[in-house]
Amino acid sequence: MKDFPAAYQVSEGSALDLDRAFYGRIAGETGGRTLVERFTIPIRTGRAWEVPAGHVFRIVALEGPQVGDLNIWNRHDPRERLWAARTRQLQGAHVTTFDRLWSTLPFLRPLATITADSLAGYGTDAYGGRVHDLLGTRCDPYVNKLLTGQDFHFHCHSNLVRSVLPFGLTEFDVHDVLNVFQVTGLNHDDMYFMRDCPAQAGDHLEFFAEIDLLCALSTCPGGDLSVPLWGPGARDPIDVCRPLGVEVYRLDPALVAGWSSPGVAPYRGGHGLHAEKGWWETGA
Repeated sequence: MKDFPAAYQVSEGSALDLDRAFYGRIAGETGGRTLVERFTIPIRTGRAWEVPAGHVFRIVALEGPQVGDLNIWNRHDPRERLWAARTRQLQGAHVTTFDRLWSTLPFLRPLATITADSLAGYGTDAYGGRVHDLLGTRCDPYVNKLLTGQDFHFHCHSNLVRSVLPFGLTEFDVHDVLNVFQVTGLNHDDMYFMRDCPAQAGDHLEFFAEIDLLCALSTCPGGDLSVPLWGPGARDPIDVCRPLGVEVYRLDPALVAGWSSPGVAPYRGGHGLHAEKGWWETGA
């Protein structure tokens, strides 16, 4: 099968032209970091936390393979949040070191940049699967009810809903996720598939916060996804569920000297609408 060029190409000086040396130093020069917060998210639960701009946060597999579903918002305006679809287009359907997570319109800027990925060497497996998935989204009780007729209250969507309530957010703020440590792909019928999680104890994915963030993570009730969740052979995979850890670090000020948060997208064109005319009248 021939390769085909990506639609969104990186040109020098563009928003996609990343300063890899800067982010490489953040990943490599860890001696000056200060641990700000560390906590464990038990199985089939969720938790939200804040990350100031210029800090890094790390998601860690503590005891072995486990998938986590991640949401990210602007801490000061939750209307700005992770835009999984545009991130897929700009970066890839699976992300790794030096990829960025982009925010929704009309903001459209990097929320976070991946600085370290212990599973970067996974590459593409024999089935075409890759790790850290943006193709799919969170499991939820609505689909589960449709497929099984049963209520289950600890899907990732529900875990995320509960986790953000203390921050004034609701179910309507929960959005499409980055599936951390999850291997997925599309089969020959163009159908989404999930494979066993490859993470082992100590594996991690690390992010640099480009703006002040609110993050939330669910420990997926499917655990390491080695057990079918729906269809023939489905059973409760609680035996393959494990906790995840989160660490937040303040960086050595020298590492981020001269850095500043990216501004929102510069487009201010008004979408072709003119205030001096009726809203239905458009033109150049």
